[in-house]
Amino acid sequence: MALVAREAGVRTQVVIVGAGPAGLLLGRLLEQAGIDAVILERRSRDYVLSRIRAGVLEAGSVALLERVGLATRMHAEGLVHDGCSLAFDGDVQRIDFQALTGRSVMVYGQTEVTRDLMDARDASGGVTVYEAADVVLHGFDGAHPRVGYRRDGVAHEIACDFIAGCDGFRGVSRASIPPAALDVAERVYPFGWLGVLVDQPPAAHELIYASHARGFALSSMRSPTRSRYYLQVPSDETAEAWSDAAFWDELRRRLPPAAAAALRTGPSIEKSVAPLRSFVAEPLRFGRLFLAGDAAHIVPPTGAKGLNLALADVARLAQGFAEYYAEGSSAGIDAYSAAALRRIWKAERFSWWMTSLLHRFPDTDAFGRRIQRAEFDYLAGSTAAATALAENYTGLPM
Repeated sequence: MALVAREAGVRTQVVIVGAGPAGLLLGRLLEQAGIDAVILERRSRDYVLSRIRAGVLEAGSVALLERVGLATRMHAEGLVHDGCSLAFDGDVQRIDFQALTGRSVMVYGQTEVTRDLMDARDASGGVTVYEAADVVLHGFDGAHPRVGYRRDGVAHEIACDFIAGCDGFRGVSRASIPPAALDVAERVYPFGWLGVLVDQPPAAHELIYASHARGFALSSMRSPTRSRYYLQVPSDETAEAWSDAAFWDELRRRLPPAAAAALRTGPSIEKSVAPLRSFVAEPLRFGRLFLAGDAAHIVPPTGAKGLNLALADVARLAQGFAEYYAEGSSAGIDAYSAAALRRIWKAERFSWWMTSLLHRFPDTDAFGRRIQRAEFDYLAGSTAAATALAENYTGLPM
């Protein structure tokens, strides 16, 4: 639904910048709380839906989508996983989530979550402006924030009470905050993930995280008939440097023997390299501007935390806004940054730990490789260690 038919000088309660899953879910939560919000997205709807992202949903994320009435297709098409496997030089250890924590995860692509949220917003009549160019945030350090943008060559401005920056790592929201007001912590890893999507059944019914002397590999899936595989490659590697045949040959080398034997190959329908980084900018609030999701933090994909952190952020932020408008209390929004960051840093720690356990770093020597092996053996032999992994993977409390 476009906003171009509305007059300049529009006012709403919350402007949400970004129509990815974080922004759309925040819009849904605010709508259910009776709070008016406009979502601005610089890309087209089709572009947003074309982005290929992982989709392992924690138990809390599944419950959240159920709560907002968006679980029907997820439960019909998603894949419930009660565990995953870790492999080290061909030796395999299954981590049984159900036995260890009583919880599971749901494999349901981020694109599908986004599609469900878009469809729900269309059905409710909520305003989303796609292809909103030159978005500029004004006055968020005072009492009267405004957001300007252009669409089809026409300038628009929206006055609001609050701005929620859900526009990703390279979005305008975090970039609008004075750099001196942010404390940034970052680690850029010296490798990326070369990912291939293929229309073939997966090599195993659960995810396999494989550590091999040649580098990390991951066997995952999007559906019973569509698989997603990854290889660790140098950070400057390009997808074009890899033929499909070379990818499949290398994947077979790194996967444990049973999975390698079960691997069914075919022409890739998508191939790309994703860089790995850890990043947190804090605080998550500057005046009346709040950051959520990738605008505030990035995690390596190893722990499957990126989407789940974004959903947890906006669930907490929506609760704060609901308290503000229903009760006149700012306690929730005042506590948002500190409370969200406590969970964020736990997820950062877990993602860093899994990345360190499973990948071959350029400076990994014989000692480092044996330490990784000792960690794997500890997980295999200790219920407490395996439970800690399962607890973090299936999700800490929101």
